[in-house]
Amino acid sequence: MDKKKTTLSAEGVKITVTDAGKELGRATLYLMKNDLHDQPFGLLEDVFIDEATRGQGLGSELVQDIIAEAKDRGCYKIIATSRYARSKVHELYEKLGFTDHGKEFRIDF
Repeated sequence: MDKKKTTLSAEGVKITVTDAGKELGRATLYLMKNDLHDQPFGLLEDVFIDEATRGQGLGSELVQDIIAEAKDRGCYKIIATSRYARSKVHELYEKLGFTDHGKEFRIDF
C-alpha cells in the first residue's frame, strides 16, 4: 500500500461593505475542487454584519453577491455553515435558497 500527499490550494473572494472607513459587513467565498467534479464548489465563510446595521438587508445583499460570484465562477454548489443558536441566520440562508443538508463536524485547535 502506498500513500501519497498532494498539496492543494484554494482561491477566495472577500466582499466588504464600509461606510466612512467603518466595516459594516463582509462575506468570503472560498473556491475549492475535489476529484469527483470538474467544477469547483464554493464555501461561504466569515459572514458578518455590524450589530447596528443588522436587519437592513445588508446580509441578504452580501450573501446574494457571494451566490452570484459562485455561479459566475462555475461552482456546482455552495456550502454555508452556521451554529445551531443562529436561527435568524438559518432563516436568511433558507430565504435565499439554501437547504438544511446536514451537520458540520469539526475539531477546534
